[in-house]
Amino acid sequence: QVQLVESGGGLVQPGGSLRLSCAASGIIFSIYAMGWYRQVPGKQRELVATIRGGSMYYGDSVKDRFTISRDNAKNTVYLQMNSLKPEDTAVYYCNAVRGVNDIWGQGTQVTVSS
Repeated sequence: QVQLVESGGGLVQPGGSLRLSCAASGIIFSIYAMGWYRQVPGKQRELVATIRGGSMYYGDSVKDRFTISRDNAKNTVYLQMNSLKPEDTAVYYCNAVRGVNDIWGQGTQVTVSS
């Protein structure tokens, strides 16, 4: 069964840090491009970061604060989030793409509030 399962979300104060994890199953993880997206109610889903091979890409709003990484041996992609701001509050989704295969996780809530 093809599945992406996110974890690590929660409530954090402004300036704090969180690390999200996304565990993949049912796919050859190493050949997929992986990404993190986020969405708030009433807005379009926003690209946060992607990792394809050794190349990483970040959305402008998270550059220099977030870091995406992957461990192919563990079939897991991570998102380290530092210096969090209230505007980072969203549901964060994991994504795996290869060709026509486009797989999404169920999402994990991140809330940044004092």
